[in-house]
Parts: sequence; structure tokens; C-alpha cells
Amino acid sequence: MERPIVWKGRGAVSNPQGRFERDIRVVDEDAYWEAPGQAPETQVTLRQARSIISRNDSPDIPFSQSINPYQGCEHGCIYCYARPSHSYLGLSPGLDFETRLYAKENAAALLREELSRPGYRCDVIVIGGNTDPYQPVERELRITRAVLEVCAEFNQPVGIITKSALIERDLDLLAPMAAKGLAHAFVSVTTLDAELARRLEPRASAPYRRLKALRRLAEAGVPCGVMVAPVIPFLNDQDMETILEAAREAGVQRAGYVVLRLPHELKDLFQEWLAQHYPLRAERVMARVRDMRGGMAYNSRWRERQTGTGTYAELLAQRFDKACRRLGLNARSVSLDTSRFKVPGRAEQMELF
Repeated sequence: MERPIVWKGRGAVSNPQGRFERDIRVVDEDAYWEAPGQAPETQVTLRQARSIISRNDSPDIPFSQSINPYQGCEHGCIYCYARPSHSYLGLSPGLDFETRLYAKENAAALLREELSRPGYRCDVIVIGGNTDPYQPVERELRITRAVLEVCAEFNQPVGIITKSALIERDLDLLAPMAAKGLAHAFVSVTTLDAELARRLEPRASAPYRRLKALRRLAEAGVPCGVMVAPVIPFLNDQDMETILEAAREAGVQRAGYVVLRLPHELKDLFQEWLAQHYPLRAERVMARVRDMRGGMAYNSRWRERQTGTGTYAELLAQRFDKACRRLGLNARSVSLDTSRFKVPGRAEQMELF
């Protein structure tokens, strides 16, 4: 494993070997030199994807279809559960995940093709279930916007999950879709502490900008919610109620939360980050994390991985439910309309039964 360095503007402090890499990384201590002021540069590779809609049947994920226009994420959130997926590319879940990105430049064309197939049956598509669809490179590449344009053309309902204020750019698409019951959005807010946010998620929008984005979405008529995620013991767990209050003031209708998840290599990356940034809290944080995971850093059991188990996890659930009831959040469900779906140019959508 490489020697830890706190890079400005980056989340991970090292670039450990991914679990599927064949080459072994060795650090030459004699050649080691102190980190310069400039962080590793972002490299974006344009890629022709073979398919674009991912499907899942997990009982604790509230959607069955998703689209991720990007692999890797420049936001650099140290807690991101998607980091280990970079190992499948032969890369590190550390700095590689946030600096070596892959963009699916044919995403919109593939989506048009998949939605036009006779066998496609309309269901909500969530954009951004893994990596953020509005990470910084989207400002230039506009792949997420192209996907939304196709969805609008087909009346394909979409949900969006992001922690970027860049979503405001696409209000001209989202607002008309929402007026037809075809769009809603969730914005993740991890903390209202700007300094903690800068360390946890160095290139994501600042907390106040995310709240402003929620307000703009609500004012434009787009049903929106806030995700308090992830909840990290002794770092941001005390912020849950204040985040929910600020989001409700911004106009959100729904809310959710997820406790910290540390699958595969992420547990080591996160502990390394803790040791660098919060050494006096590191053992307390991990002890409480293990307490919620049956004595382990992580367990992947369905219906438990999102919320954890044990006394502390139950207390978090009680706090969340009480705050939502007090604020009127989640009082009614928001369902999207799948009946409007129609392939452009096709005279009639025939029913099988």
C-alpha cells in the first residue's frame, strides 16, 4: 500500500491495490518525496458501453432500474460504497476511483435503443444509483442531460440521486417532466458543517448549495427529498435533525437515511482517512461501526446493510422517524406515472394482455 498523503481536493489518502489487480504495488521509501501542492489530475476516458440500463432485485433498494453515466466519481467522497467497483476495471478504489474516470459517451443512444425495443416495459429509472450523474465532468460532457432528453421524449419516468447543485442546470427538462408526474429528485446532504464536508466529500457541492438546489427544485415543482447519508458515528450523526429541518424549510417532501457502509477495500480506505483527519476519534468511530455490523466493519445482509443493527442503529431509526413526523416529511408517497410512456413515432403502444 502506498504511503498516505493528504491531497488537497481529494478524498482518499492513498491508492491501494484493487482486489482484482494482477500487479503488486511496492513503495520505494528511498524515492519517497513529500507531496507537492497540486493534487493528482483527473483523467477521463470516453467509453462505448454495451448496455445502459442496470437492473436489480434487491429487497432493500426501492428501484429496479438505474443508469450510471460515469464509472468513478470526482467528488472523492471517502465513504462512497461504489469505490470497490473500480477494482473490476483493474484499478484502485482509492485515488484511481476519483481521478481515473470513464464516461459512457453513447449512453443516450443506447437508452433510446433500449426504450424502443418491443419487449421493454416501462418502470422508473433512477439516474445515479451508484456514482453521481452530476459530478464535475458532467458540466462539460453533458451525458446525464442527454439521457434526460431521451427520457423526456419517451415520457420515461426518472428519479435522480445526487449531491451536486449542477442539477439546477436541467430544471428546463425536469420541471415539465415533473408536471406530468415523470420526475423526482433526491439530494444527499451529509452534514451542514462546511469543514467536515470539505474533508469527507472534497469536490461535491457545499452543503448550503445543496440546500439551495433543493429549494430551486421545489420552487420549480419538482418533487424532491433529502438523503441524510451516510450517517457516521461521532462525525455527523448529531446533524440528522438539523439537516432534516433545513431541508424541510427548503421545500422537500420526503427524506431517507443510510448508515455508513464499508464493503471490501472501503473499510481500509476509510480507516486510513480517519487516522489522517480525526485520529483522536478513529477508534471510537470504528468501534460503533462494528457495533452496528455484528462485530464486523461491514455485513452485506439485505434489510440490514442500509440501517445496521443493534441499540445504536435502533436509536438512529427512532430519531429519524420522530423528526420526520414532527416536520411532516414522508407524510404521503410520491409515485411516478408509467402510463404516459410512448415510443416516439410508434402509432400505438399495444398491450400484451
